[in-house]
Formats: sequence, C-alpha cells, structure tokens
Amino acid sequence: MHKPTLDYAQQLDKEDNLAHLRAQFHIPKDAEGNDWLYFTGNSLGLQPKQTQQYIQQELDDWAKYGVEGHFEARNPWMPYHEFLTNSMAKIVGAKPLEVVVMNTLTTNLHLLMVSFYQPTKTKYKIVIESDAFPSDRYAVQSQLKFHGFDTEEGLIEWKPREGEELLRIEDLEKIIDEQGDEIALLLIGGVNYYTGQYLDIKRIAEIGHAKNCMVGIDLAHGAGNISPELHNSGVDFAAWCTYKYLNSGPGSLGGLFVHEKHAHNKDLPRFAGWWNHNKETRFNMRQPFDVMAGGEGWQLSNPPILSMAAIRASLDMFEEVGMEALRAKSEKLTGYFEYLINQIDTASIKIITPSNPKERGCQLSIQVKNADKSLHKKLTENNIITDWREPDVIRCAPVPMYNSFEDVFRMVEILKELL
Repeated sequence: MHKPTLDYAQQLDKEDNLAHLRAQFHIPKDAEGNDWLYFTGNSLGLQPKQTQQYIQQELDDWAKYGVEGHFEARNPWMPYHEFLTNSMAKIVGAKPLEVVVMNTLTTNLHLLMVSFYQPTKTKYKIVIESDAFPSDRYAVQSQLKFHGFDTEEGLIEWKPREGEELLRIEDLEKIIDEQGDEIALLLIGGVNYYTGQYLDIKRIAEIGHAKNCMVGIDLAHGAGNISPELHNSGVDFAAWCTYKYLNSGPGSLGGLFVHEKHAHNKDLPRFAGWWNHNKETRFNMRQPFDVMAGGEGWQLSNPPILSMAAIRASLDMFEEVGMEALRAKSEKLTGYFEYLINQIDTASIKIITPSNPKERGCQLSIQVKNADKSLHKKLTENNIITDWREPDVIRCAPVPMYNSFEDVFRMVEILKELL
C-alpha cells in the first residue's frame, strides 16, 4: 500500500534499480540551481550526457577524413543507419528487417501511405481516432484530396461515446462491420496524445484485416514508452518520432516499421531514391532501380549522421537497460503518481487516462474543471514543466529513465498548494 509521504517516496527511489540513470541526463535547473520537475518527456526528452560525445566523434571524423569518413570514420557513415536498427527493433518489438531510422514522422507516414493506401472508387475511406494528433489528420486529409476524394466523406472518425473520454474497441468493430467494404486504411495512434490511452494494436489489426483494410499505427507517443510488439501485432506499418521518450533531440529523425509479410514485395508502389536502391550496386550509377527488401526499401536519401549520432547515444542506453525493466518501473512510477493525485481532496481535477497500467504508458492527463490554463501557468512558475493541451488538459509524463519517485511526490505537493 502506497503512502503519501516524502520518506516513502525516497524509500522507493532507494529500492529503484534504475535510479542511477537519472545522473546520466542533463536536468534543467532554476535560477537557484535546483532541478526542474520535468514531466514533458512526452514532448521532448531530456538530453543524455553522452550525446555530446557521440556527436563530437562524428565532427572529429568529418574534420579528420572529409568525404573519406563515409568509409574511414570510427563509425563509418555509409552504413551508419544500420548501427541503430537492432536496438530500435527491440524497442518496438520488430525484426531488424522490418525497421529503419529515417526522415521524420509525418514524412514517413506519407511515404508509407504511398504504398499502403491504394484506394479504389468504392474502397477508399480512412479511419482515424477522432482526437488524433493534428498532423495525422492533416496527412490523411491531404492523401484523400490527392487521390481525388472528398475529405468529409472519406474520413471516418472513431469517437468516444457521449460523456466519455476514452475509445472503446467495440465501437471500432462496429464501424468496420458496417463500413469495412468502403474502408481502405485504418491509421490509428497507438497511444493517444491527449488522453494517454494505449490501444490494443493487435486487436485493431485483426479488426481491420477482417475486412481487407490496411492497418497503420502512429507510435509517436508509444516508442520508448510502451512495448507495442509490432511484428506480433500483425499491423502492416507504423511510424514514430525519436525526440520524445527516445531522447534524441529536437526535430531528430523518426523511424518506421513495415511488416515482414510485405518485405520482399517489390511491386508495392513507392517513391524511390538513391538510398532504397540495392546497396551492393548503389555506386554503379548506371544501374536500373533495384529496391531493397524490408524497411530499408522506403529510404530515399543519404541520412544526416549528426542526428543519427544523437539517436545512437540514446539507443545505447535503452539497449543496456531494456524495455522490460523500463516498463516495470514506468508502471510503478506512474501508479504512485496516480495514487498521489487521487489523494487530493478536490473536484476541480480528474485523471482521464485509463487506470489500468496495461492501457497506458507513463503519461497521465489531468483534466481541469472550468479550465483557463491558469493552473498550468502556475505550475510552470513553480518550475514544474508539464504541457497544456486544449481545451482543458495538463499532460504529465513521469519518465522512468530520469524521473524519480521524489519528483512525483514534490510535484503533487505543489499541485495541492496551488489548488
């Protein structure tokens, strides 16, 4: 049984096998030199201290070798993306063949939809969750327009029921049962950015495939947070960013997954570039296009090594710790956070994120009654970094890599005072 005391929180930190990881990150500080209470790893993860060293290595080799760094650098640049593949595959539960680090999230979604959104006159509609992140909505609307369809008719929203905030899987089943013959694609956020709800990805794939719909997952808020087991889920594709829970730096590269069942299908429509051409003959400039198998077959361009170096610095930490240990701490840390918030005697806030740890990651979304953003501003003034999402939610993410049980306790104590 939890206790709402500082001593208890500090005891949990002493018992935490991952507590040492916090010292490996740069924690922002206030004017007096005290650590911020940083709860926005769901927007931008903190910088690992070793990131500078990883990037500096590539700067040094660029200075030392120039163009020969593609082959002579300590970490040769030509195959550099391959250094990230195995670790990234473990994080999302995929085979290395299925994963590649490239581009950014929405760019990757568009490239994947070139291949997996193949509408006909009668089967062309796209399903998204009603409160999907705006970039997903804009992306699918533009795909519908590009193919000549009306966005009002072509876009179907999976909505929570009246008076509820969370999605029910049976409501998606009803949509597919009734309209599946007209639906070409489901593009669903695996973890909803607003509520923090972690959806049953495997069940979504089964529902979509039963009506011959393609199924894609946006894992922007999932990669490094939950264990999506993409290969076993059977989804056709997925994409994610790396600057949130994967701590790779602002605007850094994203990743994508294409299921093994599509890996060797060279007839899939796709855009082509130098970097998804057969690497064995890539430098024989006169060869016709020969697409690579697996996720690499969606690359287009020579990748930015400095961004990949930052990703590698973080992935090496994930490789050392493992998602199983991170998820175990995440469930315990978020559970304690939830317990403390529920101890607050007030009707002015409530948690809308699922209380079942298997249906959420480390984010808790706190809904504020009669919200005007003032509570969020007061938290910021007290050096508690959360984020606000219209119309009435403060999102807080106690990240297991660097947040402590004491962080959670202190945050809730200040929140109580402000309320």
